[in-house]
Amino acid sequence: MTGFLILAFLLLIAGVVAVPLASRFGLGSVLGYLLAGMAISPLLGALRVDVEALQVFAEFGVVMMLFIVGLELEPKRLWEMRGKLLGLGGGQVLLTTLALAGLSVVSGYPWQTALAIGMILALSSTAIIVQTLTEKNLLRSEGGEASFSVLLVQDVAVIPILALIPLLALPELAAAAAGHAGEGAHGGLDLTEHMTGWLAAIVRIAAVGAVIAIGIYAIRPLFRYIAAANLRELFTAAALVVVIGIALMMSLVGLSPALGAFVAGVVLATSEYRHELESDINPFKGLLLGLFFITVGAGIDFGLAAERMDEVLFWAAITIAAKFAVLMLVGWSYGLRRESLWLFALSLPQAGEFAFVLISFALGNAVLGTELADLLLLIVALTMLVTPLLFILYDKVIAHAYCSNREMREADSIEEENAIIIAGRGRVGGIVDRMLDAAGHHATVIDYNSQHLENLKKFGVKTYFGDATRPDLLASAGIDRAKILVVALDEREQIDKLVRYACEMFPNLHVVARAKDRDHVYHLWAMGCRDIIRETYDSALRMGRSVYEALGHDRQAANAMVDAWEEMDRTSMREIADVYRLDIPPYENEELLAKIRELKAEWDPKLRDAMDQIASRGS
Repeated sequence: MTGFLILAFLLLIAGVVAVPLASRFGLGSVLGYLLAGMAISPLLGALRVDVEALQVFAEFGVVMMLFIVGLELEPKRLWEMRGKLLGLGGGQVLLTTLALAGLSVVSGYPWQTALAIGMILALSSTAIIVQTLTEKNLLRSEGGEASFSVLLVQDVAVIPILALIPLLALPELAAAAAGHAGEGAHGGLDLTEHMTGWLAAIVRIAAVGAVIAIGIYAIRPLFRYIAAANLRELFTAAALVVVIGIALMMSLVGLSPALGAFVAGVVLATSEYRHELESDINPFKGLLLGLFFITVGAGIDFGLAAERMDEVLFWAAITIAAKFAVLMLVGWSYGLRRESLWLFALSLPQAGEFAFVLISFALGNAVLGTELADLLLLIVALTMLVTPLLFILYDKVIAHAYCSNREMREADSIEEENAIIIAGRGRVGGIVDRMLDAAGHHATVIDYNSQHLENLKKFGVKTYFGDATRPDLLASAGIDRAKILVVALDEREQIDKLVRYACEMFPNLHVVARAKDRDHVYHLWAMGCRDIIRETYDSALRMGRSVYEALGHDRQAANAMVDAWEEMDRTSMREIADVYRLDIPPYENEELLAKIRELKAEWDPKLRDAMDQIASRGS
């Protein structure tokens, strides 16, 4: 028990210390975990910890991660991605395998070994890429979706790779491989191991079909039954049962547990229990993924790395360069451009966690020698270690360069002067502009998204490119003679900057400002703005009215109840805004807190009485 507690404490403290430090310096959590593993590697060695066994356990975090990713992908959306799956994913796996196999043959390896090396290194790290893209909010971007499509195809490609590797066996390695014989694809029991090829294929297809059937017909009744007990811990246990059970089923038939979990997640993407499943699995996923990255860092053999540093660095560089070139080619052919192409190519050139499994499998099937296998393990670990640095390169150089290029475009010359100026023509500003135009009022609209403006131009919408917070641009738009300024920008900082400038410099200008939330309303009020619209307020009122109606109140009563609540909210906000201060955080402003408590005590009973009276009149 003591040994287990020491190990758990050591792993947790390594992550808790390293990850915040890495994040503070912009290195990301993945690199933080990897560095933490490298730092505690000597301690784990002194404690005689089996890092490989720990890594196999931690790989279940990848399974959970793909289950959660599947929950966010409805089958319809997955079908829409079929072009990316086949074109990008299939092209990357095939071309990368051929490129790396060719380089290996040139280096003197037998073609069988070279082909195995190509297939092993062609796969990328699902754990690192999905985790990093999610952290950076890039998973839903064009480049992020392309990267995920490739990762998904790679997980499927593991199946034919596992089937092909035994056919590449070399007679001269057979004796050495005897010690590794009997290991399944994932280091465990494989019921299809001794089946004929066609029978194994049927069993595996049936297993995938069973996962889909379970997701459609069995899991929903299971969770309805569990929900009836009204115990949160039982729901968490049931969520773990689903993921572990599906992973076990996939492992028993020689398939990727991560693939099975992903399929199950996609099937459950439309389930009413999707959000509960995601919230229950997320903590386990995060801890296990962190543990996996720590084990990768701790598993680096620094002694061997020092002895063969030249070879390791050479082949790691060759692997990254070859995969990067293939990714650029495939991405360009598919239509990726600019920062999306760079994100795609820089996110996938490393080897992945499945390489550890495939290297062991190839070693046991007389395809790789022990010395080469050890070298490949170091190459895989190094490429994974370099990956967070490639993301930093993307963030600091590539994305910044394209952003700078957009900024380098000169602002348009504003050739008209109107009584109304609209800053920002996105979701909010666009509707305001159309409403004004319908009533015969023309506005000068300024926006900073050049691509958006090019699209609007195709529909005959005239919008000027430029930064609406720049005083010189506002001056050219005639702000000193304008009557109304509509601030509909997306970023809170930009809204604050423009509102402060307009209110200070043009006190007679009527400023209508978009607020991101309640606190932002107070902030803008303190700056001098007196016409502030919360961006989600009116839709929330409409939703509240719909709930009142669903509870049995008629439309007239529901409207009256909403009006009563809105009157209370607006009145109380006006009083709170008078004590809000820009120089003190809200939760440290004692006068503000006291006013909120006072108004709550005053308004809650009044509002309840008003609601009861409205409801009684309605009935």
